Amino acid sequence: MSGQSSQPLSGAAEHREAAPPSIACAVVTISDTRTTATDRSGTLIVQFLESAGHRVVDRVIVPDNPQRIGPLVAGYAARGDVQAVLLTGGTGISPRDQTYETISALLTKPLLGYGELFRMLSFQEIGAAAMLSRAVGGLVGRMAVLTMPGSTAAVRLAMEKLIVPELGHIVREATK
Repeated sequence: MSGQSSQPLSGAAEHREAAPPSIACAVVTISDTRTTATDRSGTLIVQFLESAGHRVVDRVIVPDNPQRIGPLVAGYAARGDVQAVLLTGGTGISPRDQTYETISALLTKPLLGYGELFRMLSFQEIGAAAMLSRAVGGLVGRMAVLTMPGSTAAVRLAMEKLIVPELGHIVREATK
């Protein structure tokens, strides 16, 4: 008998195995004050993506304004060469935070588990304040869109625990 296990891979493991190894991503920072030099969260997203073998095809900083965010994300979906958009910032509950409303209105297939899991993991780190995060994700057409709060701790959590492990799987499912 060979040393290989005779048990088949689970469905999720099988799908991950068949996922594309490199995803074309856009990174968007939602901020009225950050610049390329001060955008630590956007830089962290880029570092995680590139370390995982993904490609960053665009990186921008836009104000927390639905008239700027919505057309930008819709434009990525229309381009056809962007498979995932990762956004950081604007997910809180202050009057200025508009990312949740803007992205939710664009989603053709929400991934409710993304926000739920992010808040669960965040709760383990920061306690009840995790409920103030309105991280949301899903598909715009066949393109994955995932939002994260603007803090580097939140970005690190989302990228390490959720996005990097599943991004290829999400894109595979969205495009098959």
